[in-house]
Amino acid sequence: MATVINSCSILADLKTGKMVHAHVQILGLQGNLVVCSSLVDMYGKCNDVDGARMVFNSMGCRNVVSWTAMIAGCAQNGKGYEALEVFREFSGYMTERPNHFMLASVINACASLGRLVSGKVTHGAVIRGGYELNDVVASALVDMYAKCGCFLYSEKVFRRTRNPSVIPYTAMIVGAAKYGLGKQSLKLFEEMTGRKVMPNDVTFVGILHACSHSGLVDEGLGVLNSMREKHGVMPDARHYTCVVDMLSRVGRLDEAYKLARSIRVSPNEGALLWGTLLSSSRLQGRVDIAVEASKWLIESNQQVAGAYVTLSNTYTLAGEWEKAHSLRAEMDLVGVHKEPGCSWIEIKDSIYVFYAGDLSSCERRDEVISLLRELERRMVERGYVGGSTGVVSVDVEQEVKEKIVGLHSERLALAFGLISIPKGVTIRVMKNLRICSDCHEAFKLISKIVERDIVVRDVNRFHHFKDGSCTCKDFW
Repeated sequence: MATVINSCSILADLKTGKMVHAHVQILGLQGNLVVCSSLVDMYGKCNDVDGARMVFNSMGCRNVVSWTAMIAGCAQNGKGYEALEVFREFSGYMTERPNHFMLASVINACASLGRLVSGKVTHGAVIRGGYELNDVVASALVDMYAKCGCFLYSEKVFRRTRNPSVIPYTAMIVGAAKYGLGKQSLKLFEEMTGRKVMPNDVTFVGILHACSHSGLVDEGLGVLNSMREKHGVMPDARHYTCVVDMLSRVGRLDEAYKLARSIRVSPNEGALLWGTLLSSSRLQGRVDIAVEASKWLIESNQQVAGAYVTLSNTYTLAGEWEKAHSLRAEMDLVGVHKEPGCSWIEIKDSIYVFYAGDLSSCERRDEVISLLRELERRMVERGYVGGSTGVVSVDVEQEVKEKIVGLHSERLALAFGLISIPKGVTIRVMKNLRICSDCHEAFKLISKIVERDIVVRDVNRFHHFKDGSCTCKDFW
């Protein structure tokens, strides 16, 4: 029975898995440790975390395998907080030591949440368990430190790995890409192929992403052309989406649009492709392409709220206020709502969340507002003009627009970090949306004013602000 259940796990066949689970009940095997551990794993790999939890809770006896299956199921399905909570339960109840599979899953959960403190604690458990040189664990650590804004730590872990395989190499390449370190990603790729380590499809996504975020178009196109001929990897929609993004960023929007139209994609793949084209057309004021990209997304029922909002902002930037207002009215009519801007910051293993324009739940509100006003005054002295780049998609008066931008969630989180984190310590802010141009300019100035390193992880990449500049070199 356990073997059949494992087959369902490999195939992610939930329907058959549930049928087998029914046979387990009929045969009276629901108390068998191996069978139940396999069921927990099967439900987790079939994206049914509730089913995994139901079986896990019913188990009278558990071992490190069943705990690992439950933690991995949570981590792999975007339930990072639940994964960390299960790991805490394991650490409190069990005398067994965690194995490397469990620790890798916990580290992945920390990476998805941006929980640096929890990640460091788990790294300590890795060292105590003697798993630091394990390929899977090392790759998870490289990814976790990169996603938590500590790329130098990623490099240290990677360089300690003996004979790294494609997995840690790919983790490093993707991590460098997120920081806009395109040339470093290319060097890692050259080093990897020089050691006869064969790249996979994910490796090429990382390389093309790196070239896109660093303006390395010729290098990126060269990599794309070499995939099939030199490395035997067929490009798919993900790779072409990176190329569309790469061409769009350097102003070759017509070429990007032509490429996008030539690719056959599923609705899920097309959401990323046309969403990328929509974002670029907004930034470059190409209303014609923005309209077609939005139409594709809305008709395919993909990223509907984002499509409406981005098209509305495109109309606004082009000065077409009536169309922008009409689109907003249509959003209200069909019940589409924009995802609110949200940022969070980790201090002493506690997470503090901030929402754009919302001061009611803001920690230390008066101190945060006072500091933001003081920083605004000092930035204006240095020539900063807030709310000037069209990020607010309504035709409001300039004074009101500046106030709205000044209360973006990342600024609230930054101000809270400045009054809560000791001087000399890097401030790390996570954000669920793309950082706006005004906040990007503000953060560069603030890093120089307060003499602090500031790292922001937004939905696309990392920005490391230091001494008045950003590692992205304003190419993002």
